[in-house]
Amino acid sequence: SAWAMTHLASPGRGGHAPGMGAADLMYQMREQAARLFGASDPERVVLTYNATHGLNIAIRSLVKPRGTVVISGYEHNAVTRPLHAIPGVKIKVAAGPLFDSDGVYDAFEQAITPDVDAVVCNHVSNVFGFIQPVGRIAQLCKDRGVPFIVDASQSAGTLPVDLEGWGAAFIAMPGHKGLYGPQGTGLLLCGGETQPLLFGGTGSLSVRQDMPAFLPDRLEAGTHNVCGAAGLLAGMKFVSRTGTARIHRHEQDLARRMMDRLEHIPGVTVFRGGENQSGLCSAVIDGMDCEDVGEALAKRRIAVRAGLHCAPLAHQTAGTQDTGTIRFSFSAFNRPEQVERAAAVVRELAGTAKR
Repeated sequence: SAWAMTHLASPGRGGHAPGMGAADLMYQMREQAARLFGASDPERVVLTYNATHGLNIAIRSLVKPRGTVVISGYEHNAVTRPLHAIPGVKIKVAAGPLFDSDGVYDAFEQAITPDVDAVVCNHVSNVFGFIQPVGRIAQLCKDRGVPFIVDASQSAGTLPVDLEGWGAAFIAMPGHKGLYGPQGTGLLLCGGETQPLLFGGTGSLSVRQDMPAFLPDRLEAGTHNVCGAAGLLAGMKFVSRTGTARIHRHEQDLARRMMDRLEHIPGVTVFRGGENQSGLCSAVIDGMDCEDVGEALAKRRIAVRAGLHCAPLAHQTAGTQDTGTIRFSFSAFNRPEQVERAAAVVRELAGTAKR
């Protein structure tokens, strides 16, 4: 990113070396993403500001006023708020029990009726780490001819994500999570027809006053975040070198270690899902507000997310809407000794709780 800031200009805006270098970097970034996520055409990889930006594009491309959409019971506000902003949209929630893949699939099977315009499902719940059966849901959508939008915010970089294998209309993901890129970056993989969310210059077909019909220009109005794309490219190269399976296994091992420790602390409830859970641990301490726990941990230099995690629907589905949870998230760079220290602090805090 630092190198790009001092050496590159805007792609598609000139034949000079900084501009051509930027264009080359952007294409390398798209090629890397296409290889990682099952897109045969790198031009179907669109650079966004974040996953929320991509989900807004996807939803606005497929869902019209008074349309009908099926979503899972574990969706983030990045899905539910854009849907609520479209007048008259009917939202059907296919809610299955927590960590019950068959229950979730059965709920989608019942909810996807002929009047449904689109289906949206996150691959992994950001609250509980519940790995939802997106491959099976994708096949169900194929069989019933319904466009499928996948929110891969918590899975890209750790689990297989396959645009063409799933036949998805869109897959959205952030750059700063499992891809180890900078904040303020994201990718939208486009498998179907698209509608622009933003309008403006693209460096192509400038005489026309409508957006180009071809990707990625159709969805990338204005100056690109070239520095962010450079960092995202470096992050994806790291993921490719390390291997998503290896990263996933490491994160799962740390999460299970944390769960093992927390389950033996009186007053602590852990939400555990076995193989259906990714590398995070969500818990609550009886008698303690989750926000207070998060603040106490922060003072000990332990960074967690506490509360509703911008996903109130997930808490409603799991029955934790009144308490929220404390979420410990792990990455390729966390170590077992950090888990042990965090668990020891939770034990200390739980001992002070009023029950």
